[in-house]
Amino acid sequence: MPTKQKNSNEGITKEMNFAEVLEKYPQTAAIMMNHGLHCIGCHIAAYESIEQGCMAHGMSEQDLKKMIDEMNMAIKKK
Repeated sequence: MPTKQKNSNEGITKEMNFAEVLEKYPQTAAIMMNHGLHCIGCHIAAYESIEQGCMAHGMSEQDLKKMIDEMNMAIKKK
């Protein structure tokens, strides 16, 4: 099954996995950690989407959206 090609101008989405985001945008690590996600060294980070990880850690949809918005603002500053 083909994967959806992500537009590089699209920014960070909840469907992206942690490893993909951290590799492309390392400045987002601090934001994730501030939200209680210490997924940087976790082996599941290469497979789990940001949404899946947030839900597994008990984050609400609102908190997930807030974190993604913060990360997208951070990558636009650079």
